[in-house]
Formats: sequence, structure tokens, C-alpha cells
Amino acid sequence: MQKFDFCCPTEVVFGAGAERELGKKLKDFGAKKPLVLYGGGSVKKNGLLDNILSDLKQHGMEALVKGGVEPNPRVGFVREAIALGTEKGIDFVVALGGGSVIDTAKAVAIGLGNPSYDIWRDIWQKRVVPQKALPLATVVTLAAAGSEMSDSAVLTNEETLQKRGLNIVYNRPLISFVNPALTYTAPKYQVAAGVADIFMHTIERYFAREKNNFMTDQIAEGLLRTVVHFGQQALEKENDYESRSEISYCAMLSHNDLTGLGRTKDFSVHKLGHELSGRFDVTHGASLTSVWGSWARKVCKNDVPRFAQYARNVMGVAEDDDAKAALLGIERTEEFFEAIGMPTCFSKLGIGIQNETMLDYLADMCTDKKTHIIGAFCPLDYEEIREVYKSANR
Repeated sequence: MQKFDFCCPTEVVFGAGAERELGKKLKDFGAKKPLVLYGGGSVKKNGLLDNILSDLKQHGMEALVKGGVEPNPRVGFVREAIALGTEKGIDFVVALGGGSVIDTAKAVAIGLGNPSYDIWRDIWQKRVVPQKALPLATVVTLAAAGSEMSDSAVLTNEETLQKRGLNIVYNRPLISFVNPALTYTAPKYQVAAGVADIFMHTIERYFAREKNNFMTDQIAEGLLRTVVHFGQQALEKENDYESRSEISYCAMLSHNDLTGLGRTKDFSVHKLGHELSGRFDVTHGASLTSVWGSWARKVCKNDVPRFAQYARNVMGVAEDDDAKAALLGIERTEEFFEAIGMPTCFSKLGIGIQNETMLDYLADMCTDKKTHIIGAFCPLDYEEIREVYKSANR
């Protein structure tokens, strides 16, 4: 086992009715005026928002509410929420939703904790290191990004079409409430995209340069097998608590760093997918599956035994020859993506086949105008990134 430094301080309240503990817990933390953020309105229709606000009020808190968070969350909304929170004297941030709402709330909490700096220009562009953030609580309504336990958040600048992530300790929520039953009302496509996201957060850590991390491999491979099994079951069985609870748990573990201990994160596919989301506003999980197979075939030769191990231990490939097993594992992964309704190329993603100029643009954005390479498992430069996009462009 290789050395690592692991700290994940987020408290998790998990299970049926978990969100009913929100008011009591926030009162114990000393919250008096929380800002509650949510997305498109489903939490209003199903009564969750009213229940949360009532709970907070019963525990002596005067909550401020702001809805309208969009998928691929926008910097403009974050700035508005920071301004509102500053004006009203907010002392706590509550995210009510999935990954987009939680990532937005993280940025708002950091912005309110560092009012002298612009959230995008200074903090997200890493010109300054924030020194604090307001405490953050999450109430999860979609098993997907695992942002409820992670130190990362992603924002899209709607003016430049850049989608960028930030990994810092202040992105860790103080507490997260995970009731799998709250995911029942999510649209089927979003559930599938969430399953894909969980899978990808794990596999982006699994393919790494470091060797001999047996226990970490066991955790990651077990999680991936669980996602394949219960992810499909969650789509086949409506309101199935067993499957929703399993993938909700997997979502948390997939992005709290446990599945990558002793290894260097790669996240090449996330970078490739972010440019697709930034340019075409496509769903995050779908952007990842649309390019993963092309990435995998490009880098497979870098470590054929690793891909063969993945094929046998996760995808059940019985082939003895490593090279053949590796390719079969990639094929079966794409079959899994398609089985849950996720795309495996640009046309299935819904953006159509792109011209050469657009491929140039995507590769240029991915490398910040050819100034960076991406990845750690198999670092890719501009030309190699363009080859991956070209392979997916069908």
C-alpha cells in the first residue's frame, strides 16, 4: 500500500427521514440565518422545501431562500447569491438538491467567507487561496456527483464557456443529509447520468500510475460492481429503496477520495467532458460516457495489465490474454453505459458530428490554449486530446 493523507470531516446522516434532523443539527452548530439554495422547483412541488423551511423555523432560524440553480451551475447565479447573502447577514448555507446545487452552494459559502475576492476571477482561477468559508449543509436529492462529501466543486462561466473545477478543503460540507427516498422523483435520465457520474468518479481514480494498492483496488472494484448492478436496478424498479440506497452510498464513497487512496487522481475524462458541457450545455454524466471509450482505447497501451485487471474484476471478462481482455473490458463498459441510456459518442450525446474547427476549439479549451497537458495515468497533450475527441466524433 502506498502512502496517503486522508481527511474527510463531513458528518453524514444517512437513511430514511435523514433530512428531518437538519433543523436540530444546524441549531447545534449555532446557525441563526441560513441561506437555502435549490434548483428548478421540484423540491417545491414535492413539498420538501416547505418541510425544510418549517423545520428550520421550528428550531428558531430565519431562513432565506434562493432557487434557480441550473445544471452545469453558472457563475452569474453564484455572484447573485453571494451578494444576497452578504446583504442579509447569512451565517450558514444549505444546499437542497443534487451536484449542481451543492457545487453552487460550495462556491457561495466560499464567496461569503472571502468577500474581498471575486469568486471566478480570483478564487476559481486560483489567483488567491481562500482562507475560510461559511459552514455548509447539504440535503441530497440525486445520487450522482458525490459532492456531499467531496472537496471539489465545478462552475461554468457562461460568458467564456469555460467549465472549471476547484479542489480545496473549504469545499467540504460540514454535514450532509442523505435520504435515498428523496431521489425517487428525479427524472430517469438524471438518475442514469448520476449512475454514470458515480462510476466515472471511481474509475478516474482507479486508472493510476501507482501500483500495489490492493485494499484500495478492492474498495474501488467492489464499488464499481455495485454501481453496475444497482444502477440498472434503480432504473428498472420505480421507488426501489434498496437500489437507491446502494447507489446513494456509492455516490458518497466515489468522491470522498476513499477509492483513490495511495494513488494520483487522473480525471482526464472529466476534463474532456467539461469542455463538452461548457460548449454545448450537456448533462455532466453523459458528457463523460460519450468520450470514455475513446479515451480508454487511446491510453490502454500505457498499462494493458491494469485494463485487463479491471475487465476481469469489474466487468467479468474471462479472457486469459491481457490485450484481448482489456479491449473486452472497454467494450463491456460502453455496453453498460448504453444499457442505462447513456451516450458513447457525440451523435448519441445529441450534439451531432462536429467539424474540424470545433475539434480544434475543444482541444484548445481543454489545454488552456495549448499551455497544459491533462491527466496523470497517461498525460495527454493538445494533439492527443484532439485524437480522443475525433474518435468520439461519430
